[in-house]
Amino acid sequence: MLSQRTRYTIRALLHLADRYGEGPVQLAEIAEAQNIPPKFLTVMLSQMSREGMVGSRRGRDGGYWLARPPSEISYGEIVRLTRGSLGLLPCASRLAYEQCTNCIDEEKCRLHRVMLMVRDETARILDGLSLADPVPADEIASL
Repeated sequence: MLSQRTRYTIRALLHLADRYGEGPVQLAEIAEAQNIPPKFLTVMLSQMSREGMVGSRRGRDGGYWLARPPSEISYGEIVRLTRGSLGLLPCASRLAYEQCTNCIDEEKCRLHRVMLMVRDETARILDGLSLADPVPADEIASL
């Protein structure tokens, strides 16, 4: 399941993607339009700024903007930055692998193999979609 932090971050970045190239977008506008608490939004956008995904400027004419084109920012990248992994189990994570507690031998664990398949398919979809891609409702139904 995606955390609230991840969902808020995606919504904020989509808001910035919709205004890409128009200059800074004020925090209050993003917070109101996306129904995100401003203090929480500040923390999330600061993290995205440190990661080089968002630019910011202080002051009356300041705000936030995407530091890269929306087509270069995948949903998979955002989820990994905010959640740490696409794997549903620690043993299915590529970057944050940990052996599960109380696990049987991974070579014999069918759940482990299923979760690896789920992770790989999730990565394929999320890494293949960028903030610039429209996702029509009929596309979702076919997935």
